[in-house]
Amino acid sequence: MKLTITNLSKQYRRDFFGLKDFSLELTPGITGLLGPNGAGKSTLMRILATINQPTSGTVLWNDVDIVKSPDTLRAVLGYLPQDFGIYPNLNAVEFLEYMAAIKGLDSKAARRRIEELLQVVNLVEAAKRPLGGYSGGMKQRVGIAQALLNDPQLLIVDEPTVGLDPEERVRFRNLLTDLSGDRIIILSTHIVSDVEAAASEIVMINRGRKLQHAAPEQLLTLLDGKVWQWVISADKLPELKREYLVSGVLRRENGMQVRVVSETAPAPQAECVAPSLEDVYLREVSQEGASK
Repeated sequence: MKLTITNLSKQYRRDFFGLKDFSLELTPGITGLLGPNGAGKSTLMRILATINQPTSGTVLWNDVDIVKSPDTLRAVLGYLPQDFGIYPNLNAVEFLEYMAAIKGLDSKAARRRIEELLQVVNLVEAAKRPLGGYSGGMKQRVGIAQALLNDPQLLIVDEPTVGLDPEERVRFRNLLTDLSGDRIIILSTHIVSDVEAAASEIVMINRGRKLQHAAPEQLLTLLDGKVWQWVISADKLPELKREYLVSGVLRRENGMQVRVVSETAPAPQAECVAPSLEDVYLREVSQEGASK
């Protein structure tokens, strides 16, 4: 099982690319696609879901071109888009039966699958309640259930935790981890903690270009010895931000505890600390922005 993306570009205007020469190869496991809003994540997800076509480049699913033969992938694809719509007057069972019919699943097999999935996403007790009364996290779990109806080999989830409270976000990430197994899962988000908690590989993207692709622990080595922490007075913070990449600020009784990414010590009292994935992400995105 393999998804191969080669030199993929999507041009919207003469001078604007949603994706530019993007290449990536994925195998089973959870890959986090991490980038700011407008980075090109949703453009890539819609191409992989065979909704949009690229301007150039190829996407191969097990060596089959999905632009030329989209049904090859659609048969084994599960997709939870960023703007997932529901029918508020339907309950979960009715909605999933409707989605199963759209996907062409046999009705008897679909009913068995729906029973299984309601257990998986922990919605058995709420299965007969109208979806309009569901919380944000419950609606997302229904979204995952509909994406899993055909037991997909490729599962794409686009910004799934936006609008969820912290407890719901943790529950959703745990669900994705439980589902990974023998399938490729692409988790697209701008929230570092989501990919840090769930992904075995992380792809950083900005302005339609791939910045990094590695395991989380490998990404952390990029900033070994380059993250510093100390306390300054609040009035020094604006000047510090002009001179350095400040990746974190915490208010303390004796001032502002700042976290700075720098090749060398930015102040005599600065202490070198272990890097975080957020430090790496902010450094990569800021460098890409500075190069444009």
